[in-house]
Formats: sequence, structure tokens, C-alpha cells
Amino acid sequence: MTKSKQFLNDLFKRVVDRNPNEPEFHQTVKEVLDSLEGVVEKHPEYIELGILERIVEPERQIIFRVPWQDDSGKARMNRGFRVQFNSAIGPYKGGLRFHPSVNLSIMKFLGFEQIFKNSLTGLPIGGGKGGSDFDPRGKSDAEMMRFCQSFMTELYRHIGPDADVPAGDLGVGGREIGYLFGQYKRIKGSYENGVLTGKGLPYGGSLARPEATGFGITYFCQAMLQSKGTSLEGKTVAVSGFGNVSWGVVTKVNELGGKVVTLSGPDGYIYDPDGVSGEKIEYMLEMRASCRDRVQDYADQYGVKFFPGEKPWGVKVDVVIPCATQNDILVEDAEKIIANGVKFVCEGANMPCTNEAVEHFLEHGVYVGPSKAANAGGVATSALEMSQNSMRLAWTFEEVDTRLKTIMSDIYTNSSQAAEDYGHKDNLVVGANIAGFIKVAEAMKAQGLV
Repeated sequence: MTKSKQFLNDLFKRVVDRNPNEPEFHQTVKEVLDSLEGVVEKHPEYIELGILERIVEPERQIIFRVPWQDDSGKARMNRGFRVQFNSAIGPYKGGLRFHPSVNLSIMKFLGFEQIFKNSLTGLPIGGGKGGSDFDPRGKSDAEMMRFCQSFMTELYRHIGPDADVPAGDLGVGGREIGYLFGQYKRIKGSYENGVLTGKGLPYGGSLARPEATGFGITYFCQAMLQSKGTSLEGKTVAVSGFGNVSWGVVTKVNELGGKVVTLSGPDGYIYDPDGVSGEKIEYMLEMRASCRDRVQDYADQYGVKFFPGEKPWGVKVDVVIPCATQNDILVEDAEKIIANGVKFVCEGANMPCTNEAVEHFLEHGVYVGPSKAANAGGVATSALEMSQNSMRLAWTFEEVDTRLKTIMSDIYTNSSQAAEDYGHKDNLVVGANIAGFIKVAEAMKAQGLV
């Protein structure tokens, strides 16, 4: 074992010891550190200057209570989080997630991933993440407003256009961003619309932002296929989830000539051999707005097969794009995907494949697009929204989409090149980690021991 490898192994052990009972955070740290042996050998100063020890430790972790009142007048309480992980290349940037599963481990996993994802965009944004274990399902508009106002009453003191710029994530859409921004403006007494992204168009939002994550994933996937002499034209695609990310992917895959044949939810998955297209894509918006969280509604509406309690990974397709949640694809799922002859897996959700599943794919020649690269389109367009806010202007949909397509193409190129430069040709997982890490590490080195 090389000295560099031994250092990285020891560092990971210290991370686990210092952050017990945080499996999601451990998983993402291990995935990144395992990619960096060659980088550390080439740049021993990263060890000497404590770059690696510092990059795995958040600059700030904020946990707070969020009291609010439901429609019956009952007092309720949730826990809020904001993990400000790294600001070496710009203000903290990352979404807010409202979901019962939210805890410190998930916030740190998402914040750590965000460092490298944001670095890959080439834009000046650091890594952070936040949210609450609040469940938005079944809540009235009035309850959502009261919760968001209470959440922002604490969060406002930790954010700002040049300090930390949250956005939406799972459970936080345009409605929630509007309530959050309104309360921020009320408390601050100034119109700092660059403090949040994912805003509505009337108050500083960007065209193409709702589509950006899904479109960006598809642009990255297309770049993967084109590098191997093919494209999405005529390909069948298995997608998991049916939310905003899946909707964007389905929309753009159709535009590029592909056919999405699966969607999934907590209740199971649907198989539509004719493809999710036309009015079916619009129905996905209705499903999401219903807050029922049931993909079976699609099967009932269009008379297709529904598979309760199952995932769509046994369906024979050309391309797999998981867009649901973390650790959706386990080793046994990877085995089914490989057995069906799939050669391309492009991660849409954050860390949808376990580390073991990714290793299994790579061992069997599957070309994997890692989430920190593939789904960077959302945060990239959020950064473009920040730029428009700073300049007090708005770009057209076409302008934003063109910039997004260029950014995603550059992310693919840089990740692929980094992989090749460090002896890992065709391993985009390692390449994305290296490309994202080096930019941040160099900025930390230049700024001294802070």
C-alpha cells in the first residue's frame, strides 16, 4: 500500500470516528477519498497543508428548532439544518430539503457532494446544504407559509447573496421559496433577491430553472453516449422517480429521440412500452401537485402495468437514469441491470447508487455518469440566476438553456480528461471527483490555513 493510500485510509477512519452514526456522510467521503490516491501522490502539499483534513470537515454546522402552528391551532416543532461546508471558491450554495428522512448525516452527505458538484460547473459557488425533517405532504398553503416563515426566522441570520444562497430541493418548490423569500425580505428590510434561487419569475427567478436539473442530466447522458459513437436517438430509458428531476429528464429524452418506459414512486413502478410522452409528461406535473406520492395513478390513468413495491431495474432497456433518491440501486439491482445488457447508467438523483453498486457496474464495463457531474445542471442554472439578479436583468429561456448545455458538455469533458490524466480512462466517477477536488484544493491552498 502506498503512503498516499495509507493516509487516505487513515483519514477516512478519523472521519468515521469523529462523525459516528452518519452512514450517508461516510459513504460519500469514502467515494471521494478513494478517487484521490494519484492526486495526493502528485500533490503531497495537499497533505502537508491539511487540505484533505479540512475539506472533510464542514466550516459550520447549524441546527435549530422550528416551531409552527397547524391549522387546528396545535403547536408543532421540527428541526432545521444548514451545513455550510466549503466556501473556498464562492458563497455556500445548495438546496433546502423538507422531508421526514432529513438528519445531520444526510445534510452533510449532500453538502459534501455539493462542494465538488459546484466546482465542476466552473462557476464561483461553494458547497452547502440545508433543510428540515418537516413533511410537506398534506399540508395546506397556510401551514406551509407558517412553517417557512418560522424556518426563515432563524435561517436568515446565516445566509445572504454573498455568504450563503439556498435553493429548493426535495419538498421545496416554488411555493416554499416564495414564502421563504417573503419572510427574509420582511426581516431584512431590503430587496436582496440573490439570497435564494429557484424563485418565481416575477421576483427574480430564471427561465429554464425548473427544467435545468433534468435537462442537464440528459445533456450529460447524451455526451456520454456520443463519446462512444452513439446517442439517445432510438434508445429506451428506465427512469426512477416522477418528480421535477424525472420530469425534466423525460421531457428532454423525448426531444432527443429517446423513449422513457418506466417511472417509479414509493409505492412501486410503472412500465409503459409506448413511452412517457405528450400529455403523459404533463400528467407527471399533476401527480406531483396532488401530494399523493403515488405512481400508480399513472397506471390507472393510462392503463399500463403497475408493479407494487418494486423498482424498475429489471426492465430491459438501453440506458438507466435513476432520479428518485439516494441508494436506490443496490448491488442486486446492479446485477439485474448488467444482466439486461445495459451499458450506460447516468445518475440523476444525488448518490442513487451505493458505492458497491458503482464498483459492480465499473467491473462489468458499464459507463457510469456520477451524480455530482450529471445533475450539476440545477445548481449551475441557480448560479446563472444569481448572475442575472446581480446584473438586474433576465435572460431568455434559449440563452439560459444554451449556457446550461455548454456547462454540462464542459463538465463531461473535464471529468473524462481528469480520469484519463490520472490513469482511470472511462471512469467518470473518479474523473469527476478529481476535477472537482483540484479546483477547490488549489483555492484552499492559496487562501492559507483558514
